[in-house]
Amino acid sequence: MTSTLPDSAADRTRTAGFSPWWWVPSLYFAEAVPLVVVTFLTTVMYKRLDVANRDITLIAGWLYLPWVIKPLWSMVVEGTSTRRRWTLVTEVLVAIGLGVLAVVVGMAEPLAATVFVFAALAFLSATHDVAADGFYLAALDDRQQAFYVGIRGTAYRIANVMGRGLLVMLAGAIETASGDVRAAWRWVYAILAIVFLATAGYHAVVLPQPTNDRRHAGPVFSFAALGRPVVSFFRKPGITRMLAFLLLYRLAEAQLVSLVSPFLLDDRSRGGLGLTTSEVGFVYGTLGIGMLSLGGILGGILVARHGLGRWLWPMALAINLPNLAYVWLATAQPENLWAIALAVGLEQFGYGFGFTAYMVYCMVVARGDHQTVHYALCTGFMAAGMMIPGMASGWIQEQVGYPAFFLWVMVATIPGLIATAFIPLDADEGQRTKEIRA
Repeated sequence: MTSTLPDSAADRTRTAGFSPWWWVPSLYFAEAVPLVVVTFLTTVMYKRLDVANRDITLIAGWLYLPWVIKPLWSMVVEGTSTRRRWTLVTEVLVAIGLGVLAVVVGMAEPLAATVFVFAALAFLSATHDVAADGFYLAALDDRQQAFYVGIRGTAYRIANVMGRGLLVMLAGAIETASGDVRAAWRWVYAILAIVFLATAGYHAVVLPQPTNDRRHAGPVFSFAALGRPVVSFFRKPGITRMLAFLLLYRLAEAQLVSLVSPFLLDDRSRGGLGLTTSEVGFVYGTLGIGMLSLGGILGGILVARHGLGRWLWPMALAINLPNLAYVWLATAQPENLWAIALAVGLEQFGYGFGFTAYMVYCMVVARGDHQTVHYALCTGFMAAGMMIPGMASGWIQEQVGYPAFFLWVMVATIPGLIATAFIPLDADEGQRTKEIRA
């Protein structure tokens, strides 16, 4: 059958054999799972292994580093092989890493070994992000990219529900049945390793081989090639105010998210809520993620309809003010699981709604020449804005206790709100944002 796509698009899909429906959802499911393992399951597992909060947040903070330096590493990925091959190789290596994790978590002193494996998984996950996103752009034409963006987002959310919810609930169920925390996490990581190995095999069959997915010519890493877009990024008008926004908008959330799981799991005598592992999986990983997704979807619809200019301040307040829910949880220490779930869900909804403004503004900052590099730099600053404050949050909490810590989180919302007030935003940004998202 003759293709009705333009020649360039036909070249991209000539060797596909499978519709994007066969591989786009699974590709972004696979992209999300190791990220959830590294950034979320670490905090739950280490808390159940009685690791101190200051150590948990310090470890979790350092594990963000591969996403901070991802813009530099992307040049190596694109300069050494095809994005399809990088995607498959990293998926196999992630499966191996998860298998190793299932072994070392059972060691008598697992902290050092598990941190090393988590670091390797973080590096592999960031590499897979670069390869998978690049492959998506190479394999699909502009129309297909726009059509499947919602599909990939849905697959990403499903992976979050599985990782933050179902897997945590599974770990809790095994822990309750066996009385062995380490055995529970061994099973979780072993299952994930099998799933990821199967995913890599599946993708080896269904991923297309677009003709424009090839190694970039020239040196693997060139400071000259990187220097031009980086210099142009820092020469943008108002870049200081832009960077202040990128680094400070989530200052409060960066500290809060590091300690949500430890707070929910900690004994009531230590200021926590004393939930079981399975209850945390339900409250934060299923209901919480559902509310997060609902907030994000609503935010996307409203920005697409009215533009960023109209919704910037409602979103900035939404990502910050619902943190008061944790002040109430820490002071009242309610025992009703549904009351706890409602408070967590409220905060997660506000985060999903408010985060929309951040992502759209990243697109605003990245406009113009070198858009891909500039957007990657924005996401690097985004990761740094989560990494640095999060590293100190555990130490702060141990000094002052949970109620005072969550009050401190509310104080930490002020710099982000101030930065929001001063960001460069054109008067016609509403219309221009709609054009970006169209």
